[in-house]
Amino acid sequence: MSLLVKLSDIIEVIDLPSDKLTSYLNIKTGQIITIEDEEVHEAEESDPLDDYPEWQRENIRAAREFLDNEGDYLALPTKYDLDEYRIMEKFCLSVEERETSEALYGIIKGRGAFRRFKDAIHRFDLADEWYQYRDQAIRQIAIDWCDLHKIKFIDA
Repeated sequence: MSLLVKLSDIIEVIDLPSDKLTSYLNIKTGQIITIEDEEVHEAEESDPLDDYPEWQRENIRAAREFLDNEGDYLALPTKYDLDEYRIMEKFCLSVEERETSEALYGIIKGRGAFRRFKDAIHRFDLADEWYQYRDQAIRQIAIDWCDLHKIKFIDA
C-alpha cells in the first residue's frame, strides 16, 4: 500500500472522547472520516436526505459512501483500543519517586479512579509529565496501527 497519511490526523481521531463515533481511513484516498453511529443507522435507511436538517445531510452522505464502499476503509483505533486506564497504570509505575509511584498506583484502584488520578497528578505536580506520557502512548498506538496495516505516515 503506497498510501501516505499524516500521523497527527490519526492521533487526533484516536483521542476523540465519544464512544458513539468511529473513524475510518479510506485506503484509496487517505481521507479520514468520522461517523456517528446514529448517522450510519440513518444512512442504512432509504429516507431522502431532504428529511434531515442541512447540518446532518453531509454526514449521512459520508456514511452512505462508507457503507457502499466498506472495503475501502479501515477502522482506526477507538477510545477502547486506547485503554486509558492501562496507560495510567503504566504511568504510575514509571514515576521514579517510589512513594509517589505507589500512592498514585493505589489511587487508581476501584470506582472513580480517573477523577482521583486527575486530582492526584495535580497534587503531586505531575500533570505535565502525565500529559506528555499520555500523548506519547497515543502516538505509539497510532504508529503501531499504521505498522500493522502497512500504512506509511509522515510525522506531522
